[in-house]
Amino acid sequence: MDDLLLTFVKAANQHDFSLDITLNVNGALVTGTTVSAKKYLEAISRSLEDGNDVSQSISEKLSKASQSANESSQGEVRFVHLKDAQVYNGDSLPTPSEEKFYWRGKAEEVDGFFLGKIDAKEG
Repeated sequence: MDDLLLTFVKAANQHDFSLDITLNVNGALVTGTTVSAKKYLEAISRSLEDGNDVSQSISEKLSKASQSANESSQGEVRFVHLKDAQVYNGDSLPTPSEEKFYWRGKAEEVDGFFLGKIDAKEG
């Protein structure tokens, strides 16, 4: 794993540091803004809390996990979390093309990165 990328992810987890970044993962480009594991879990929890009983149960578990993620942020970095993410694969428009989302990926799967986000302009 890239030590510099791990430094950015640890800063996000421990100090609420955010950074626009684009990751190369298995040939695809994933672009977004770094967020802590806690913020990622909180956002996913909120997105499920108004659903059915199963969604609400998962939301509660994610909410509890976000609290423990904050306590364990000093540990080993295994995942990168991005908000406002989009995935580019080849020449096509990003997925999703309209809406941006939260993304979670294994830090060890990142082949490379650059600072900044990319944005496809139709035209």
